[in-house]
Amino acid sequence: MPLMEPYRIKVVEPIPILTRAEREAAMERAGYNPFNLRADEITIDLLSDSGTGALSAAQQAAAAVGDESYAGARSWFRFREAVEELTGFPHILPMHQGRAAERVLFGAVLQPGQLSLSNTHFDTTRANVQLNGATALDLPCAEAADLESDEPFKGNIDLVALEKALTGDTPVGQVVMTITNNGGGGQPVSMANIAAAGELARKHGVPYFLDAARFAENAWLVKQREPDWADKTPLEIARAAFDLADGAVASLKKDAIAHIGGFLVLRDDDLHTRCELTTIATEGFRTYGGLAGRDLEMLAVGLREVVRPDYLAARQDATHYLGERIKEAGVSIVEPAGIHALYLNAGKLLSHLPPSRFPGHALATELYLAGGIRCAELGSLYLGVEDEQGNLIKPAPYELVRMAIPRRMYTQSHLEYVAEIVGEIAKDPSSVPGYRMVEDAPLLRHFNCRVAPVRD
Repeated sequence: MPLMEPYRIKVVEPIPILTRAEREAAMERAGYNPFNLRADEITIDLLSDSGTGALSAAQQAAAAVGDESYAGARSWFRFREAVEELTGFPHILPMHQGRAAERVLFGAVLQPGQLSLSNTHFDTTRANVQLNGATALDLPCAEAADLESDEPFKGNIDLVALEKALTGDTPVGQVVMTITNNGGGGQPVSMANIAAAGELARKHGVPYFLDAARFAENAWLVKQREPDWADKTPLEIARAAFDLADGAVASLKKDAIAHIGGFLVLRDDDLHTRCELTTIATEGFRTYGGLAGRDLEMLAVGLREVVRPDYLAARQDATHYLGERIKEAGVSIVEPAGIHALYLNAGKLLSHLPPSRFPGHALATELYLAGGIRCAELGSLYLGVEDEQGNLIKPAPYELVRMAIPRRMYTQSHLEYVAEIVGEIAKDPSSVPGYRMVEDAPLLRHFNCRVAPVRD
């Protein structure tokens, strides 16, 4: 029974519906940056799937028994049991979210001048590498370059390029495999690729970590697309992936279906000790890591709910359904559709706009103006390089718009509305204006910049 959610809706929240004039005023006030909009100005919020999902009744019930003791809380032990069951790692540090885990780990591992190698570093991962004086180098597989092909594992790392970088003149501090590959169109990574990358890293004495924010979704796609794993459960596949790494960071705001939380898990005793000291000094004691007891309880439940096949199948069906409706409207997406998000090919749709006019951002802005839909750009505004005068000198390889689907939150009719708005824009794409930079930021500029529309 495709598209039937394996749950009933128990609590509802009103959706704001603004007029076109109200949306235009809101976007102008926000400097045409969706991150600056107020939540009560958004009709359908697809900006992120991080911490935006709906809690289950079991999670709500678990929160009620949260133990807020400063050290050694009962809630910590329930959280640790769930993480041990999932990952098998001996050392577990709770974190308030994934970027905190990155900061703690990278600060202990990376040295200035080193390389961090990845299939694709996402935004905060890249920023935390740079803040440690290292350089983030993305090595996506060649198949990722064809956005519309049906290659099953476009999230893979390029193994030839990885070995070349590991044997190059610049020292390598770490290899990070992001599952699924968020910056690469939400594409999965095969178990064979995860294993091969780990073997190369160990061969050259470099620590190998997973960025495992969407471990369950990657496992589900592996089960469907990698024949050797077809008879395994999502939990078994996820556990096998963790077994191949020296450690992992994860934002549990994604695949633990919670509003806050993360973890850092490690094998090495000495590295754990160093990370633990930093955690206590900056995040919180080792048994809470900046989280309340109720958060630890909800995470423990969510980590078990997320690997249920019925949940993962329904979530994949919903994303696939939206992707098919968008393609029917004449808009290309990154194929094959992943699970946590759809990625619209803004560069192809808005072919009249050069990268210097940020077509990805232009489409994301138009989605809000036309229908109150908030999305994120993954194009030259995010990844492009500009000179001191603000001129784009190195565009992003692709101009994409990410529609991230919150977990257990929107129904089929909401997704149909999104597809209808995309279709309306596709009827006259040349009317969508480009944008120029007004206020830039030296790091993570897509969060902080302000732009303005311009018609050349």
